[in-house]
Amino acid sequence: MRRWLPVLAIGTAGVVLGAFLTLWLRPAAEPAGPLLPTQPLNVERDQAPTTLLAWVPRGLPAGFARAVAGLPGLGAVTVVAEDDVWLRRSWSDAGEVVDAPPAPYRIPIDAAAVDPATFASFVPVADRPSVDALATGQAILGATSAELRGLGPGGVLDVGGVRVRIAAIVPDGLIGAAEMVVSRRTGARIGIAHDRYVLVRPRDGRALSASALRAALRPLLPASLGLDRAVQVRAPGQTPFFRAGDAVLPPVIVKSLFGEFAARPGSIPGSLQVDPAWAATHLETMRVPLLGQVTCNRGILPQLRAAMTAVRARGLADTVTSFHGCFVPRHIGWNDANLLSYHSWGIAFDLNLATNIRGEAPHQDPRLVAILDRFGFQWGGTWIVPDGNHFEFHRAV
Repeated sequence: MRRWLPVLAIGTAGVVLGAFLTLWLRPAAEPAGPLLPTQPLNVERDQAPTTLLAWVPRGLPAGFARAVAGLPGLGAVTVVAEDDVWLRRSWSDAGEVVDAPPAPYRIPIDAAAVDPATFASFVPVADRPSVDALATGQAILGATSAELRGLGPGGVLDVGGVRVRIAAIVPDGLIGAAEMVVSRRTGARIGIAHDRYVLVRPRDGRALSASALRAALRPLLPASLGLDRAVQVRAPGQTPFFRAGDAVLPPVIVKSLFGEFAARPGSIPGSLQVDPAWAATHLETMRVPLLGQVTCNRGILPQLRAAMTAVRARGLADTVTSFHGCFVPRHIGWNDANLLSYHSWGIAFDLNLATNIRGEAPHQDPRLVAILDRFGFQWGGTWIVPDGNHFEFHRAV
């Protein structure tokens, strides 16, 4: 495959991604390795001050978006679907091949689908012609995605056998840091099937707080959601990007930092088989204190070793009773209706699973959590549905 990103030293992250990383990634003292050719990411630019984000873990339930639109006092509502789609090939505007993953592998792309008519009111007037182009079957790429791909307007993507022309490149913050956006009609053709979040705006002259919207949305969630019967609402300034699962790094950032792979569905439902060439370049197996032999992305191993060394040095070795993998290529929850797990890049790991089941009250030692956080690993125990065994890379230290 073209353009495999070199393995990045973790210190690179603090320099490369500009304004975005001031929120998520702390700069290291000595950046190492080549800098990624990405522009500083746009955090809250282009979001209307009154726009609010609402999402439900693992996708919006049937009828939820319609019920939201029926709430009194709302002036505008748009629904965003999002799934991983499979890129077979791409061409520049001059017709030159850009992406050509080796058969039978394809490149997973974090793609969103919107209704151009309702989505347009949530972007600045100057960008609405780009949104209008979606209705003609074209696509929009985010700035970081375009840089990663090496594509611009006029380029063509073959996604699932459907060729889609790129109409425009827009700031990442405008499209929730999705790699690609298409219309809902085009999305249905290329495999975008699950509604993930809604954007809402109150009627002119009316105020709407995140807490008030959350209170209005909770009764709309069916009991059948079980432990996922929860809704997250964000106001401008509360999150770097308006997208579902906004607490974690968007996939395009993960790709920029840790490499982009090609893959195909694995033999186990919900699993992936990653291109061995990518694995050979980006993964490493080594012994880590308290964890034993681990296979992770090379980019996180220095931080992971340092973190676990610190846990042992503090006399907290007994707070780690089990380790459950790092590189495990799969969809979240082993369900291909969900987006890709960050285990697929080898940047997440699970500790003490037996006493920290997803959806249950977590029982990690707070001293262990604090050390891992200090070394840049986010804990899933604080998420809207707690996943107390889960830790993943979140920032460089």
